[in-house]
Amino acid sequence: MSRIAKVPVELPKGVEFKQEGNVVTLKGGKGELSMELNSEVELTQDDGGLKVSPRSGSRFAMAITGTMRSLLANMAHGVSEGFERKLELVGVGYRAQAQGKNLNLTLGFSHPVVYAAPEGINIETPSQTEVVITGTDKQKVGQVAAEIRRFRPPEPYKGKGVRYADERVVLKEAKKK
Repeated sequence: MSRIAKVPVELPKGVEFKQEGNVVTLKGGKGELSMELNSEVELTQDDGGLKVSPRSGSRFAMAITGTMRSLLANMAHGVSEGFERKLELVGVGYRAQAQGKNLNLTLGFSHPVVYAAPEGINIETPSQTEVVITGTDKQKVGQVAAEIRRFRPPEPYKGKGVRYADERVVLKEAKKK
């Protein structure tokens, strides 16, 4: 069995757990998330935690147990504290502005780029060159950040573009004469 799967998922205070068949629902202060468990995984609730175990001894069951445990831990963290991803815009004239559920980006194109945030995702712009994406679902937050970054990824010569706040762009040396 996976080493990760052996550790029980601790449910923070204020998080309610409900299981109906193969569907697991966690409800907390930030919202509610639900997920369908794999049929090879069995879930039991102990005192304040969830224990994930395989139903059979197959190789797939052992592997998917760790995956399901990680997904449940991410759900518990998301409904209690939430997830956040920060982006930076580097370049002359590169600007971001949040207007309701839309994000307006000026990235050096001949037209402004408008990105509509999906349900459950909140986009804020503390300054014109910073974008903060928050939400309860870790996968959705990361996907939205990747989609916004894809509009203008950092280029290797000047480093201009949209980058993650913790990303380091290694610049190439310019051509010599």
